[in-house]
Amino acid sequence: MNRKLVTKRLCLSLVEKTDAQKIHQLHSIPEVDKFNVLGIPDNIKITEMIVAKWIDFIRLQKEYVFTIETVDKKDFIGLIAIKIGNPKYKIGEVWYKLNPSFWGKGYATEALKEILRIGFEKLNLHRIEAGCAIDNIGSIRVLEKSGMNKEGHKRKVLPLKSGWSDNYEYAILEEDWDTQSS
Repeated sequence: MNRKLVTKRLCLSLVEKTDAQKIHQLHSIPEVDKFNVLGIPDNIKITEMIVAKWIDFIRLQKEYVFTIETVDKKDFIGLIAIKIGNPKYKIGEVWYKLNPSFWGKGYATEALKEILRIGFEKLNLHRIEAGCAIDNIGSIRVLEKSGMNKEGHKRKVLPLKSGWSDNYEYAILEEDWDTQSS
């Protein structure tokens, strides 16, 4: 896996220990926390432990967590990841979170399309999935603009601060990706 992926407007870099402070700030934004089951970390040490776990997963090739920055100004705008499931099933799961200052600009869609490309073209996955709280309209748009299809609706599965939330299940198959990208 390349340590850096570059799109038209974004640079995605595998997380490093030195990213902990900006990740902590991202996780501390109430709007980011609204649909995040992680919760706002109590202190930087908790975030450092989360980042260390991600680095271990990268080393073990179980999950690839990337920071997202703008190419032009090097602004840190968020995180995106792909988690690899049982190799027999060739399934991955994606997640992302962006600073609200960068919402509505197409950055999440651009980053997700690049992660989907890597998932299918480099990691040779057959299927990539994502979950989304049903009230998270922005994330629903990102998933759909990226070519993912809504496949299911799980009831009261996400423990959010506002209470238990229903979740939409999205997925895209390798053949769907091949059709879209040709």
